[in-house]
Amino acid sequence: MYSKQESQQLKREFWVAFAEKYPRKWVLYDTKIKDFSFKFYIDNKKAQVLIDIENRSDEKRVAYFEKLEALKNILEEEFISDLVFEKNHTLESGKTISRIWVEKTGVGFSNRNNWDIIFDFFFTKMNALEMFYLEYDDFIKDIEI
Repeated sequence: MYSKQESQQLKREFWVAFAEKYPRKWVLYDTKIKDFSFKFYIDNKKAQVLIDIENRSDEKRVAYFEKLEALKNILEEEFISDLVFEKNHTLESGKTISRIWVEKTGVGFSNRNNWDIIFDFFFTKMNALEMFYLEYDDFIKDIEI
């Protein structure tokens, strides 16, 4: 078991190693849509690639989610097939967001033997989501509220 400090250091090493293996600029928060972001998540049980829609206005949040849901068939057939669509996802803080995600279970950052598997998962899935977004961003951004 790692101390909190050792765990934080290992996580830093994990992210540095990922950036060295796949040196590129990711879209992540630079979507040009307020509170609409792409995220990487890792703990000691799973790795996830996420789209989080965290708009304070439930109406806007749901509108963006429904835009993505309308493109679900294209997204699954042409980009990434194993996504989970969650219109109302509750964070630990109690905040409700919309989330679209894919995960790989049975891997964790504390086992360095998993790192290449996780890095490849992160790259493949995030790259697919970004390619989808860059192709359909004009449609996604065009909501009526």
